[in-house]
Amino acid sequence: MDAASSAQPAPVTPMPVVVLISGSGSNLQALIDGQARGELPIRLCAVISNRAKVRGLERARAAGISCAVLNHREFPDRDAFDQALQRLIDSFAPQLVVLAGFMRILTPALVRHYQGRLLNIHPSLLPKYPGLHTHERALAAGETEHGATVHFVTEELDGGPAILQARVPVLTGDDAETLATRVLRQEHIIYPQVVQWFASGRLRLDEHGQVRLDDQLLPEPLCLDEPAAASGSDYPL
Repeated sequence: MDAASSAQPAPVTPMPVVVLISGSGSNLQALIDGQARGELPIRLCAVISNRAKVRGLERARAAGISCAVLNHREFPDRDAFDQALQRLIDSFAPQLVVLAGFMRILTPALVRHYQGRLLNIHPSLLPKYPGLHTHERALAAGETEHGATVHFVTEELDGGPAILQARVPVLTGDDAETLATRVLRQEHIIYPQVVQWFASGRLRLDEHGQVRLDDQLLPEPLCLDEPAAASGSDYPL
């Protein structure tokens, strides 16, 4: 056997990722577990929260991930906070920034700085119900299905190009809490999947602001129905 035939594949260098949170961090936990199982070619190098004493920080510390708190209330305005946030994120030199329940509207300058490497997950089937209280609004509108969307972040609130969605049927007797619980379970499936695509070089935002997966244009998001995702892990609030 010659040297060429016996050579081993070059190891994949894990992509450095920073995650921004404001609360419980259940989607963060899905990423932590995916990394630990070797399913995600990433290195979670930091978790940043704008709120202290949230469970997401406890999850990060338990996994040995660096944590930082940047309280938005200590800054005079949104621009000043985002400038400090950008400096903090950049100090970890990430190739991807993941918003996982980060309850702040980002300034255009910050979004442009991370264009094409900034992901968010939103609890609705975008473009329906951007913003807050999505489950209540879906129920009030009499929707028969609801869900979650992973998308690239742009300057338009919850308006960036969608990548992957999970559809969840609205059941008779659902309230906002029961519907939110089922949607969240699917978030824990689709967010790691999109991160895996990005970190492995399969997913990108092209120069025209369009999503490409395996270099194929995605004119609309891929979609996962709840029954196909029923085996997903549950990360309690």
